[in-house]
Amino acid sequence: MRGFLLSVAFVLAVGPLYAGPHRGGRNARDQITALEAQWKQAVLANDTEAMDHLLSDDYLGITASGQVVTKPQQLARMRTHDFQITSLSVSDVKIKLISQHAAIVTSLAQVEGTNDGRPLHGAFRYTRVYQRVPNDGWKITSFEATRVPHHLADNQAQDR
Repeated sequence: MRGFLLSVAFVLAVGPLYAGPHRGGRNARDQITALEAQWKQAVLANDTEAMDHLLSDDYLGITASGQVVTKPQQLARMRTHDFQITSLSVSDVKIKLISQHAAIVTSLAQVEGTNDGRPLHGAFRYTRVYQRVPNDGWKITSFEATRVPHHLADNQAQDR
């Protein structure tokens, strides 16, 4: 009985964090908001297992330097620490629901870290596209980062 109660307590504690298929309860906007938090946590922790669950199998990302990366390439970059974020502050988040199966998220991020052994810091605009995959929930299917020039980043920070 004690094991059963511990199992129930675990499911109740962890259940809301699960990013898989959602049935009822939370709306799509809330689901995407939760996934954005999971994405940020996975990036900061360099958690490739969590990132593997967040990215769709056909994921394509475009880095701020213009490099196109697939899911396996992105995960490999994280495993080898070729890409590592040490500080990430996200603001100006906008979620646009395209349909019941697609959403676009844009945000402004202040980033510190390294990319291919070089320091990475500054403001970036991100666009992430989520697609609801049958029996697998929402997945990140596309990503693009654009560096915001210093003078624009300062203006945008003042506008907030």
